[in-house]
Amino acid sequence: MSVVEPTKKPRRVNDLTRNTIALILAGGRGSRLKAMTDWRAKPAVPFGGKFRIIDFPLSNCINSDIRKIGILTQYKADSLIRHIQQGWGFLRGEFGEYVDLMPAQQRHDEHSWYQGTADAIFQNIDILRSRNPEFILVLAGDHIYKMDYSAMLADHVANDADLTIGCIEVPLEDAKEFGVMDVDVNRRVKAFVEKPANPPKMPGREDSALASMGIYIFNAAFLFEQLIKDADTPGSSRDFGKDIIPSVIHKYRVNAYPFLDLQSGEQSYWRDVGTIDAYWAANMELIGVQPDLNLYDDKWPIWTYQAQTPPAKFVFDDDDRRGQAIDSMVSGGCVISGSTVKHSLLFSQVRVNSYTTVKDSVVMPDVNIGRHCRITKAIIEKGCKIPEGTVIGEDRAEDEKRFYVSAGGVVLVTPDMLGQRRHIVR
Repeated sequence: MSVVEPTKKPRRVNDLTRNTIALILAGGRGSRLKAMTDWRAKPAVPFGGKFRIIDFPLSNCINSDIRKIGILTQYKADSLIRHIQQGWGFLRGEFGEYVDLMPAQQRHDEHSWYQGTADAIFQNIDILRSRNPEFILVLAGDHIYKMDYSAMLADHVANDADLTIGCIEVPLEDAKEFGVMDVDVNRRVKAFVEKPANPPKMPGREDSALASMGIYIFNAAFLFEQLIKDADTPGSSRDFGKDIIPSVIHKYRVNAYPFLDLQSGEQSYWRDVGTIDAYWAANMELIGVQPDLNLYDDKWPIWTYQAQTPPAKFVFDDDDRRGQAIDSMVSGGCVISGSTVKHSLLFSQVRVNSYTTVKDSVVMPDVNIGRHCRITKAIIEKGCKIPEGTVIGEDRAEDEKRFYVSAGGVVLVTPDMLGQRRHIVR
């Protein structure tokens, strides 16, 4: 790329991470995921066979040696809260480490919940001030990627920035769906626009733009000052991208941090799994021989809570009734009983019964698929009981009568669509 690339870490980067609080914005529904977020917040959606989406920014924090973390919750947070309590309680308070849940609690306004991304943090400003951080790392809780935040933090300090924005290179046409930065060759941000019809191009690049990842590093005192100013501004939508960032670009030092592999200089893996098609595709990518996201990297583990389950089991070996999985990922507790799973990803405790074929599909935990079924290019939600003889993914018109079918032809199946009420509202 033509702009100046990120600097390497300073020697005392641990001093920086110890004085940083990470805040993960995890209160959104994610309505583009349709029925997958009817009963859970988007960061709580399962991903990759054993994880939830929020495990990725959380793991990035731990692996970056940032161990003071707040999770701001709001929309239907029960499953998210239980996941954090079960799987993220291993940090030691004696050492000043924590993963704290910070639900909307009307701390500054008795009549409103979180009104926007900036307001969510403003409503907790008294808590944050009492902890006296030097830096605040603001993260979206709904993207899939592996990133060393300490390198970005070091770059922020080395460039004496007030605010640093993490960004990725995207094709110019795709940039219309993002917040986009106009930068100079030194990565100084000159403008920030949300979903522009004519995105600003990168310096020296006619075909690419720099899109915001929703990752921000603020000097803490500077952030508090801007949050208070924004809260006092009539008509503000209380949002970082729409209000805070545009208001500070011309008065303060705001830098872009390109999310690149520091060895190769290539664009690093990052996925917004905010639609049914994007979610399905990102899971399918993991099945490849050498996927861009390596979940088997023991140098950068993804931490999570997982139930204690027995190993996956494959039973029967008759010509017409063979338990087998091909080009697939199969999690613990699964039983593939006289059936075939091809190019699919199965979460834990899935049972696929005899004479059934599952292809190109994502099957969430605790699903039971009956005999003589054919399922293709589907997402089967947690807890579904698929009746014997069910055919999914072969006739779009028939699928649309019962299920949700995406623009890309992915069929979403939930218990409610099958008449199996998991969430009963009286």
